Amino acid sequence: MNASAATETDTNEKAESTPRWVYSPLGRSIAPLRRYWREKVVSDVDHKAVVAKIALECPATPRYILMIMMSAGIAILGLLLSSPAVVIGAMLLSPLMSPILGVGFALATGKQKWLRISARSLALGSIAAVLFAALIVLVSPLQTVTEEIAARTRPNLFDLLVALFSSIAGSYAMIRGREGSIVGVAIATALMPPLAVVGFGLATFNWTVFFGALGLFFTNFLTIALTATLMARLYGFRTTLSTRQGWFQNVGIFFIFVALAIPLGLSLRQIAWEANAQRIVKNTIEAEFGDRSRISEQSIDWGSKPLSITATVLTPEFDADANEDITRALRRRLGDDVSVSIEQFRVGADPGAAEQAELARARAAEQAAATERQIAGMVDRMAMAAGVSRDDVMLDRETRRIAATAKPLPQLSLQGYRELESRVTRSVPGWTASLRPPLLQLPRISMEDGKPSEAGQASLELAIWAAERTGVPVMVLGNAQDATTIANLLSDAGIDSSVTETAGSDTIELSWITI
Repeated sequence: MNASAATETDTNEKAESTPRWVYSPLGRSIAPLRRYWREKVVSDVDHKAVVAKIALECPATPRYILMIMMSAGIAILGLLLSSPAVVIGAMLLSPLMSPILGVGFALATGKQKWLRISARSLALGSIAAVLFAALIVLVSPLQTVTEEIAARTRPNLFDLLVALFSSIAGSYAMIRGREGSIVGVAIATALMPPLAVVGFGLATFNWTVFFGALGLFFTNFLTIALTATLMARLYGFRTTLSTRQGWFQNVGIFFIFVALAIPLGLSLRQIAWEANAQRIVKNTIEAEFGDRSRISEQSIDWGSKPLSITATVLTPEFDADANEDITRALRRRLGDDVSVSIEQFRVGADPGAAEQAELARARAAEQAAATERQIAGMVDRMAMAAGVSRDDVMLDRETRRIAATAKPLPQLSLQGYRELESRVTRSVPGWTASLRPPLLQLPRISMEDGKPSEAGQASLELAIWAAERTGVPVMVLGNAQDATTIANLLSDAGIDSSVTETAGSDTIELSWITI
């Protein structure tokens, strides 16, 4: 074969391997841009060093698992406290950037082993974060769905954009050798809070929160990983995929983004509608009551039919027709059937009266919330003292009493059960705790000069406490005079008893009368 024939053959092979779109008008118009990108941008990237760095940090080491758990722990505490600053601070510890970028770059380069290592690290880290967050929630007295938690249960298009921009920043920093903790925070912000909320939902068996946060996590994970794949391909990382496989991958990524964007866009539309409805409701109520009134509370039940709207208004004058007027106005403005309930509190006409009344209500609400937390803690302590579940604790708010029947605990005496009851009572002043102990051995009562000694008096008081809690009558055994004295003291305390004479002794024995 001569030289010209060989050259012609090479030209034909090159033409066959070159995509047809390159010779199209669009291809020719962007050819200078592609050449500039390839020669001025991609050529400066040390592809081998970037791949080696990401691959080195992808395996699930003990340090990686520890940092994931600590980040999840701080994140769930910030979510329970509804503190954005604490949640963001937790992101400084999260090492999620490397394995998730590893998934994206492995997809781009077609390296199956690297993909398996990265996916395994991400899965182990996610499971560790969820379980550790769930453990913290289980032992925490705070298990309320806060605003920070609720915000992670309704993924929308903005969440996808946060993940998209985070992935672009993280991929660019890794490729250009400028990675740092701030870039890691950007990616962890999109992933760690949803994982912590998944743990919250698991611990509280709140499946709405669980699946909502899980959906947000997978949305962000797919967005970050696939965006990293596109960034790797854009910066010319060598791939083992054929041209056809590469195009299939690109088309698949495009359709995944579309599939994610459509429901998230609809969710964002619903959220925007709810925000606009909140504003309309507020404006309508303010227009009805005038400038001298103030809205203290406003709530809308979005799941009810008709739409249920409740509000509390502090006003100098009562408006008897407020519910009907506001209902008609909102039906017209929202285009939906509504049910309105306005609770009015009369305040003085002084301009500061509404503010003072609102502060008073806020303090009362805060005090009520604090009391509820104390009561919840008291129930937990009573359940722990009795060795039973919270459901077995009886709570009477009207009489302010709490009661439970204790299970026998090893090496715990009647005095121990009495002390446990006292601890529960001291936790919330004004409440009466009643812990029914098992029918353990009653104490002996020592006598001096025909009456209980100092130690005997303490034993008698313990016996009276146990008999009051159990409601079981007591048998008094001893010499006739002392036994009768103790029986009379028991009767004065409202305890049924029976006397049995025994040989003379300075000690009175007590026992339960059971059938």
